[in-house]
Amino acid sequence: MTAVIDKPARKPSRWAAPPRPVWEEKPRGAGLAGKGLVLLLACLAILFPLWIVVVTSLSSRKAIDEAGGLVMIPTDITFVAYQELLSGGQVTRAALVSIGITLVGTLFSMAVSVLCAYGLSRTGSLGHRWILMVLLATMFFSAGLIPTYLLVQSLGLTDTYLALILPSAISVFNILVLRGFFMGISQELIDSARIDGAGDLRILWQIVLPLSRAVVAVITLFYAVGYWSAWFNASLYLNDQDMLPLQNVMIQLVQKQEAPVGLGQAIKTGELSGLAVQMAVMVMALLPVAVLSPFVQRHFKKGMLTGAVKG
Repeated sequence: MTAVIDKPARKPSRWAAPPRPVWEEKPRGAGLAGKGLVLLLACLAILFPLWIVVVTSLSSRKAIDEAGGLVMIPTDITFVAYQELLSGGQVTRAALVSIGITLVGTLFSMAVSVLCAYGLSRTGSLGHRWILMVLLATMFFSAGLIPTYLLVQSLGLTDTYLALILPSAISVFNILVLRGFFMGISQELIDSARIDGAGDLRILWQIVLPLSRAVVAVITLFYAVGYWSAWFNASLYLNDQDMLPLQNVMIQLVQKQEAPVGLGQAIKTGELSGLAVQMAVMVMALLPVAVLSPFVQRHFKKGMLTGAVKG
């Protein structure tokens, strides 16, 4: 008598559609076609401007002149604009400044936000309710631009990189999202760790943060994108052109106020098109966000919805 061996169930593909509830009607062909058309149009509306920016940045001066401006169909591809931008000068220095500000600012903001959110998630902590009310009040009331500028000036932060980090280091919304996620963690885990002699910092580092990777990844991306894209603080507090981040240099290029060092002569002699340089700087500014976003995309649903609903 031969034994019958059951074959293991096939693991569903990650791209397979989730199981449909029994009460949900099976979609019709017209509905699926309509959804596909809407998604296609939405993708085109997003990708077409990006395509034009990238193609124009890779086009020669002749191709740009023949197209009368922005280029949609690549004809004469060249990397001269990127070579000139990355060969040194103000643009390269501004990119390094933006990278440094983003890294340091994100680490500082995440450290403060995580510590604050964890303290507020412990409902029995000292002054928990009053501190939470003060934070909530700042979401509806602010001192204004002039008092903030006077405060930064009185602290001696003008013409320093700290002026690009400290005034916008904390987001109350991000703290509330982290707090809501921390409050959803099982209290039994924390109590058992306390019985074993663990302190608050050890509980936060070894229990809370490993269970909160999704929301921490999302909030980290929010802070990083905010620092990378910020330009207003630099325009207020920085007077030295050599200290400007990449976004401010990009604004100067787009507004044609000042050409970066090393590029002005190349544009005047016809080696480069000013429009190609503008588009190349835009691509450089968008590239880090476009590269990092897919790695955090899978955490968005769990991190944002769970953190925003609970608590």
